[in-house]
Amino acid sequence: MFLVMGITGRIGSVVARHLLAQDQKVRALVRDPAKALDWAEQGVELIRGEWHDADVITQALQGVEGAFIMLPPVYQPSRDFAESTRLIEAYTKALKAVSLPRLVVLSSNGAEKTSGLGAITPLSLLERALIDLPYPHAYIRAGSFYENFLHGLHTAKDGTLTVFYARTSEKSPMTATEDIGTEAATLLTGPAWTGRRVIELGSMVSPDEVAAQLGGVLGREVKAQALPRDAWIATLEQMGFPRGQTWAFEDIYDGVNSHWIGFGVEGAERFEGRTSAHDVFAAAQQRAEAQR
Repeated sequence: MFLVMGITGRIGSVVARHLLAQDQKVRALVRDPAKALDWAEQGVELIRGEWHDADVITQALQGVEGAFIMLPPVYQPSRDFAESTRLIEAYTKALKAVSLPRLVVLSSNGAEKTSGLGAITPLSLLERALIDLPYPHAYIRAGSFYENFLHGLHTAKDGTLTVFYARTSEKSPMTATEDIGTEAATLLTGPAWTGRRVIELGSMVSPDEVAAQLGGVLGREVKAQALPRDAWIATLEQMGFPRGQTWAFEDIYDGVNSHWIGFGVEGAERFEGRTSAHDVFAAAQQRAEAQR
């Protein structure tokens, strides 16, 4: 039995799908079981409860061979990250109250830093809170998601993919949620290990390359265009961010553009992604066409 947090989300669902494909038993902690009925029909054991309830998490961890945990993304956090710290405290209490054969934690490149991370900050806080766990645990520090460019299927029909990267030819870590979920399931069921592992997951890809692969799916040439830094706030507000709430998003891309956030941490293992941006765009387009 394996516990998978976030089973109704993009990454948790991939983890669960791969575990079930291996005929593994899966358990999930969900706030609303009605939203996970499809999983229940596939044999997943659902435990109802709030993620910030340490006692419920501890109950969900009982008797499992391993667990996958993650923090729900908060795109407009408060300055003290209170939305995430409550859950981090619950995870810490529960995970230190049990002894697991193995634990896999979703993190991000840059999480080894303690400042200048914006919305990534809670992942750094989570890693630091769990650093002294006495049993095998692994952090998947993933690159930026290709899925963050999916808007290009609609907005790039004029041939331009606008990005927040300062230099469109410069490569930075990128990955697909499919690869993250696949690697998490592999870690949970693969060879045993001891101690703490840090895995940098993804490939070095430039916005120009992403735009070209998007163009391959759209059937036309697409070029990446860097959005001027002084236009970020207005653009983000046009995208729906409330006034004064763009800072966490800005900090991430400032960190990437300055090379503060990236791969290459000493002692980390590097795993290349297998899914390309083209694969992600093509799959999303096929889903959209199937729904028409």
